[in-house]
Amino acid sequence: MKVPNGIKNFFMYSAGHTYTNLSRLFLRLFIGLMFCLVAIRQIIHVSEIAPQFEGILSLESEISIVVIAITELLCAAFIMLGFLMRVALVPSIAIMAYAEYLVFSPNVSPNVFAFAPGYPVMFLGVFLFLLLAGPGKISVDYLIAVNIERNREEDEVLDNV
Repeated sequence: MKVPNGIKNFFMYSAGHTYTNLSRLFLRLFIGLMFCLVAIRQIIHVSEIAPQFEGILSLESEISIVVIAITELLCAAFIMLGFLMRVALVPSIAIMAYAEYLVFSPNVSPNVFAFAPGYPVMFLGVFLFLLLAGPGKISVDYLIAVNIERNREEDEVLDNV
């Protein structure tokens, strides 16, 4: 059976010419915005969360929550810009792994968090994907890499002269 050219072209085009860079930009912006919202909710409701939250690094619980929220905001900004994204994903993954641990902790009330069980795992999945896939061409990291490569090529040309 002969496949019509229109169908063949559709599948060949969609398989090989996807908008991966635009998709990564959208995912970075979306997940970064969602991460910002989580951090802002934590700052707004710090007095409600603090009594049931154990401090980290021997800090008081309120200070710990603010430090975590500021870290989330900074990492979210870096993720959205695609600037040092893979570096920013490391603390983001650690924070979400800790949040998932706290969600299932018997000492913490489920009403403390702005998200239900499963949300930290969703963030973890997206963060791990971005860690593997990278920021894409629509990012500050890509612009820096292109500039470094251009300078390296110019230096090689000057060395050969």
